[in-house]
Amino acid sequence: MDGQIAVLSRLNIPYLELRGVDGKNVAKLSVAETRAVRAKLDDAGIKVWAIASPTGKIDVDDDFGAHLDEFKHMLEIAQIMDAGRFRLFSFYGVTDEGKKEKAFGYMEAFLTAAQGSGVVLCHENEKDIYGETAERCLEIHKNLPGLRAVFDPANFIQAEQDVLKTWDMLAPYVDYVHIKDALKSGRVVLPGHGDANISELLLRYKQAGGRMLSVEPHLMEFSGLAALEHGNQQSEIGHYGYKDNVEAFEAAVGALRGLIEG
Repeated sequence: MDGQIAVLSRLNIPYLELRGVDGKNVAKLSVAETRAVRAKLDDAGIKVWAIASPTGKIDVDDDFGAHLDEFKHMLEIAQIMDAGRFRLFSFYGVTDEGKKEKAFGYMEAFLTAAQGSGVVLCHENEKDIYGETAERCLEIHKNLPGLRAVFDPANFIQAEQDVLKTWDMLAPYVDYVHIKDALKSGRVVLPGHGDANISELLLRYKQAGGRMLSVEPHLMEFSGLAALEHGNQQSEIGHYGYKDNVEAFEAAVGALRGLIEG
Protein backbone atom coordinates (compact mmCIF):
# COMPACT_ATOMS: atom_id res chain seq x y z
CA MET A 1 0.00 0.00 0.00
CA ASP A 2 2.81 2.44 0.79
CA GLY A 3 4.28 1.78 -2.65
CA GLN A 4 0.93 2.32 -4.35
CA ILE A 5 0.42 5.60 -2.53
CA ALA A 6 3.92 6.80 -3.49
CA VAL A 7 3.37 6.00 -7.18
CA LEU A 8 -0.12 7.48 -7.33
CA SER A 9 1.11 10.66 -5.62
CA ARG A 10 4.09 10.96 -7.98
CA LEU A 11 1.87 10.49 -11.04
CA ASN A 12 -0.81 12.86 -9.69
CA ILE A 13 -3.54 10.21 -9.71
CA PRO A 14 -6.06 11.05 -6.95
CA TYR A 15 -8.20 7.88 -7.06
CA LEU A 16 -7.68 4.19 -6.44
CA GLU A 17 -9.73 1.14 -7.39
CA LEU A 18 -9.00 -0.99 -4.35
CA ARG A 19 -8.26 -4.65 -5.16
CA GLY A 20 -5.98 -5.60 -2.29
CA VAL A 21 -3.67 -4.37 0.43
CA ASP A 22 -0.19 -5.77 1.07
CA GLY A 23 -1.00 -9.10 -0.58
CA LYS A 24 -4.45 -9.46 1.03
CA ASN A 25 -7.54 -9.37 -1.19
CA VAL A 26 -10.01 -6.64 -0.30
CA ALA A 27 -12.56 -9.33 0.66
CA LYS A 28 -10.27 -10.46 3.48
CA LEU A 29 -9.70 -7.05 5.09
CA SER A 30 -11.12 -6.62 8.57
CA VAL A 31 -13.05 -3.51 9.54
CA ALA A 32 -10.07 -2.35 11.64
CA GLU A 33 -7.67 -2.89 8.73
CA THR A 34 -10.03 -1.03 6.42
CA ARG A 35 -10.17 1.97 8.74
CA ALA A 36 -6.36 2.02 8.95
CA VAL A 37 -6.06 1.96 5.16
CA ARG A 38 -8.65 4.73 4.88
CA ALA A 39 -6.66 6.90 7.30
CA LYS A 40 -3.43 6.31 5.35
CA LEU A 41 -5.10 7.21 2.05
CA ASP A 42 -6.73 10.29 3.58
CA ASP A 43 -3.31 11.49 4.73
CA ALA A 44 -2.06 11.13 1.15
CA GLY A 45 -5.07 12.89 -0.38
CA ILE A 46 -6.14 9.75 -2.28
CA LYS A 47 -9.74 8.54 -2.46
CA VAL A 48 -11.08 5.07 -3.22
CA TRP A 49 -13.21 5.26 -6.35
CA ALA A 50 -14.30 1.62 -6.47
CA ILE A 51 -13.96 -1.68 -4.67
CA ALA A 52 -12.52 -4.18 -7.18
CA SER A 53 -14.15 -7.17 -5.55
CA PRO A 54 -14.09 -10.86 -6.55
CA THR A 55 -17.88 -11.02 -6.07
CA GLY A 56 -19.49 -13.27 -8.67
CA LYS A 57 -16.23 -15.06 -9.49
CA ILE A 58 -17.44 -18.40 -8.17
CA ASP A 59 -19.28 -21.26 -9.82
CA VAL A 60 -23.01 -20.63 -9.86
CA ASP A 61 -23.51 -23.92 -7.97
CA ASP A 62 -21.12 -23.01 -5.14
CA ASP A 63 -22.31 -21.95 -1.67
CA PHE A 64 -24.10 -18.67 -2.33
CA GLY A 65 -24.95 -17.98 1.31
CA ALA A 66 -21.28 -17.65 2.25
CA HIS A 67 -20.64 -15.60 -0.88
CA LEU A 68 -23.48 -13.21 -0.05
CA ASP A 69 -22.08 -12.79 3.47
CA GLU A 70 -18.68 -11.93 1.96
CA PHE A 71 -20.38 -9.42 -0.35
CA LYS A 72 -22.10 -7.74 2.60
CA HIS A 73 -18.75 -7.49 4.39
CA MET A 74 -17.18 -5.84 1.34
CA LEU A 75 -20.15 -3.51 1.07
CA GLU A 76 -19.29 -2.35 4.59
CA ILE A 77 -15.69 -1.90 3.45
CA ALA A 78 -16.94 0.22 0.54
CA GLN A 79 -18.91 2.43 2.91
CA ILE A 80 -15.94 2.87 5.26
CA MET A 81 -13.78 3.80 2.26
CA ASP A 82 -16.51 6.10 0.93
CA ALA A 83 -16.22 4.22 -2.37
CA GLY A 84 -19.18 4.96 -4.61
CA ARG A 85 -18.66 1.97 -6.91
CA PHE A 86 -18.41 -1.79 -6.43
CA ARG A 87 -17.16 -4.07 -9.24
CA LEU A 88 -18.66 -7.57 -9.52
CA PHE A 89 -19.10 -10.47 -11.98
CA SER A 90 -21.82 -12.84 -13.22
CA PHE A 91 -20.58 -16.30 -12.19
CA TYR A 92 -18.86 -19.26 -13.79
CA GLY A 93 -20.57 -22.46 -14.86
CA VAL A 94 -23.77 -20.90 -16.24
CA THR A 95 -24.46 -23.62 -18.79
CA ASP A 96 -28.24 -23.73 -19.18
CA GLU A 97 -31.37 -21.64 -18.70
CA GLY A 98 -31.93 -22.80 -15.13
CA LYS A 99 -28.42 -21.82 -14.08
CA LYS A 100 -28.79 -18.50 -15.87
CA GLU A 101 -31.90 -17.77 -13.83
CA LYS A 102 -30.00 -18.74 -10.69
CA ALA A 103 -27.16 -16.34 -11.57
CA PHE A 104 -29.60 -13.52 -12.28
CA GLY A 105 -31.32 -14.20 -8.96
CA TYR A 106 -28.01 -14.00 -7.15
CA MET A 107 -27.17 -10.67 -8.79
CA GLU A 108 -30.61 -9.42 -7.81
CA ALA A 109 -29.77 -10.41 -4.22
CA PHE A 110 -26.62 -8.27 -4.41
CA LEU A 111 -28.68 -5.31 -5.61
CA THR A 112 -31.21 -5.82 -2.82
CA ALA A 113 -28.47 -5.98 -0.19
CA ALA A 114 -26.92 -2.78 -1.53
CA GLN A 115 -30.13 -0.74 -1.48
CA GLY A 116 -29.70 2.41 0.58
CA SER A 117 -25.93 1.95 0.91
CA GLY A 118 -24.99 4.71 -1.51
CA VAL A 119 -22.81 2.21 -3.42
CA VAL A 120 -23.41 1.59 -7.14
CA LEU A 121 -22.91 -2.01 -8.26
CA CYS A 122 -21.10 -2.38 -11.59
CA HIS A 123 -20.84 -5.60 -13.60
CA GLU A 124 -17.57 -6.20 -15.44
CA ASN A 125 -17.45 -8.21 -18.63
CA GLU A 126 -14.99 -11.05 -18.14
CA LYS A 127 -13.96 -14.13 -20.09
CA ASP A 128 -15.62 -17.40 -18.99
CA ILE A 129 -18.34 -15.83 -16.80
CA TYR A 130 -21.92 -15.50 -18.06
CA GLY A 131 -21.38 -11.85 -18.99
CA GLU A 132 -18.48 -12.65 -21.32
CA THR A 133 -19.97 -11.16 -24.48
CA ALA A 134 -21.73 -7.87 -25.15
CA GLU A 135 -24.94 -9.72 -26.02
CA ARG A 136 -25.03 -11.41 -22.63
CA CYS A 137 -24.03 -8.21 -20.83
CA LEU A 138 -26.92 -6.44 -22.53
CA GLU A 139 -29.26 -9.20 -21.35
CA ILE A 140 -27.98 -8.76 -17.79
CA HIS A 141 -28.52 -5.01 -17.79
CA LYS A 142 -31.98 -5.22 -19.34
CA ASN A 143 -33.04 -7.74 -16.70
CA LEU A 144 -31.28 -5.94 -13.81
CA PRO A 145 -31.68 -2.22 -14.50
CA GLY A 146 -30.12 -1.27 -11.18
CA LEU A 147 -26.80 -2.78 -12.26
CA ARG A 148 -24.31 -0.56 -14.08
CA ALA A 149 -21.32 -1.65 -16.17
CA VAL A 150 -17.54 -1.59 -15.92
CA PHE A 151 -16.43 -1.70 -19.55
CA ASP A 152 -13.20 -3.67 -20.01
CA PRO A 153 -12.07 -3.54 -23.66
CA ALA A 154 -9.25 -6.10 -23.34
CA ASN A 155 -11.64 -8.65 -21.87
CA PHE A 156 -13.89 -8.23 -24.92
CA ILE A 157 -10.90 -8.74 -27.22
CA GLN A 158 -10.05 -11.94 -25.35
CA ALA A 159 -13.68 -13.02 -25.88
CA GLU A 160 -13.18 -12.44 -29.64
CA GLN A 161 -15.47 -9.41 -29.78
CA ASP A 162 -15.13 -6.11 -31.62
CA VAL A 163 -14.68 -3.44 -28.93
CA LEU A 164 -16.42 -0.57 -30.73
CA LYS A 165 -19.43 -2.73 -31.56
CA THR A 166 -19.64 -3.82 -27.93
CA TRP A 167 -19.38 -0.17 -26.86
CA ASP A 168 -22.28 0.82 -29.11
CA MET A 169 -24.40 -1.92 -27.53
CA LEU A 170 -23.53 -1.19 -23.91
CA ALA A 171 -22.78 2.55 -23.79
CA PRO A 172 -26.06 3.48 -22.02
CA TYR A 173 -25.16 1.20 -19.13
CA VAL A 174 -21.46 2.05 -18.70
CA ASP A 175 -20.45 3.75 -15.47
CA TYR A 176 -16.67 3.66 -15.91
CA VAL A 177 -13.99 2.13 -18.14
CA HIS A 178 -11.01 -0.09 -17.42
CA ILE A 179 -7.95 0.82 -19.46
CA LYS A 180 -6.39 -2.46 -20.53
CA ASP A 181 -5.46 -3.43 -24.09
CA ALA A 182 -4.89 -6.79 -25.76
CA LEU A 183 -4.03 -8.37 -29.08
CA LYS A 184 -6.45 -10.77 -30.76
CA SER A 185 -4.11 -13.55 -29.62
CA GLY A 186 -5.16 -12.67 -26.06
CA ARG A 187 -1.82 -11.18 -25.08
CA VAL A 188 -2.17 -8.08 -22.87
CA VAL A 189 -0.22 -5.05 -24.14
CA LEU A 190 0.21 -1.34 -23.41
CA PRO A 191 -2.86 0.86 -23.94
CA GLY A 192 -3.01 1.79 -27.62
CA HIS A 193 -0.73 -1.08 -28.71
CA GLY A 194 -3.43 -3.71 -29.09
CA ASP A 195 -6.67 -4.39 -30.93
CA ALA A 196 -9.06 -2.73 -28.46
CA ASN A 197 -9.12 0.57 -30.37
CA ILE A 198 -8.52 2.48 -27.15
CA SER A 199 -8.17 5.91 -28.84
CA GLU A 200 -11.60 5.72 -30.45
CA LEU A 201 -13.09 4.20 -27.30
CA LEU A 202 -11.80 7.15 -25.26
CA LEU A 203 -13.38 9.58 -27.72
CA ARG A 204 -16.75 7.83 -27.63
CA TYR A 205 -16.67 7.53 -23.84
CA LYS A 206 -15.92 11.24 -23.48
CA GLN A 207 -18.69 12.14 -25.91
CA ALA A 208 -21.09 10.04 -23.82
CA GLY A 209 -20.17 12.08 -20.73
CA GLY A 210 -17.69 9.59 -19.27
CA ARG A 211 -15.26 10.91 -16.69
CA MET A 212 -13.48 8.05 -14.92
CA LEU A 213 -10.79 5.73 -16.27
CA SER A 214 -9.30 2.97 -14.15
CA VAL A 215 -5.84 1.88 -15.29
CA GLU A 216 -5.68 -1.91 -15.01
CA PRO A 217 -2.68 -2.79 -17.15
CA HIS A 218 -2.06 -6.47 -16.20
CA LEU A 219 1.39 -6.17 -17.76
CA MET A 220 3.03 -8.20 -14.99
CA GLU A 221 2.02 -10.79 -12.44
CA PHE A 222 0.63 -9.29 -9.25
CA SER A 223 -0.44 -10.78 -5.97
CA GLY A 224 -3.79 -12.52 -6.40
CA LEU A 225 -3.97 -12.50 -10.22
CA ALA A 226 -4.17 -16.29 -10.51
CA ALA A 227 -7.03 -16.40 -8.02
CA LEU A 228 -8.98 -13.85 -10.07
CA GLU A 229 -8.81 -15.81 -13.32
CA HIS A 230 -10.49 -19.08 -14.15
CA GLY A 231 -8.90 -22.38 -15.10
CA ASN A 232 -7.05 -22.17 -18.39
CA GLN A 233 -8.46 -18.74 -19.18
CA GLN A 234 -5.54 -16.82 -17.71
CA SER A 235 -4.20 -13.70 -19.41
CA GLU A 236 -0.89 -13.89 -21.26
CA ILE A 237 1.22 -11.18 -19.68
CA GLY A 238 4.76 -10.16 -18.85
CA HIS A 239 6.18 -9.62 -22.34
CA TYR A 240 7.63 -6.15 -21.85
CA GLY A 241 10.45 -6.98 -19.47
CA TYR A 242 9.55 -4.46 -16.78
CA LYS A 243 11.67 -4.76 -13.66
CA ASP A 244 8.65 -4.47 -11.36
CA ASN A 245 4.97 -3.55 -11.13
CA VAL A 246 5.81 0.11 -10.56
CA GLU A 247 7.60 0.38 -13.89
CA ALA A 248 4.79 -1.50 -15.64
CA PHE A 249 2.10 0.75 -14.14
CA GLU A 250 4.02 3.91 -15.00
CA ALA A 251 4.40 2.69 -18.60
CA ALA A 252 0.64 2.03 -18.85
CA VAL A 253 -0.23 5.44 -17.40
CA GLY A 254 2.23 7.12 -19.75
CA ALA A 255 0.75 5.32 -22.76
CA LEU A 256 -2.78 6.30 -21.73
CA ARG A 257 -1.87 9.94 -21.19
CA GLY A 258 -0.19 9.95 -24.61
CA LEU A 259 -3.44 8.78 -26.17
CA ILE A 260 -5.48 11.40 -24.32
CA GLU A 261 -3.10 14.23 -25.17
CA GLY A 262 -2.72 13.07 -28.76
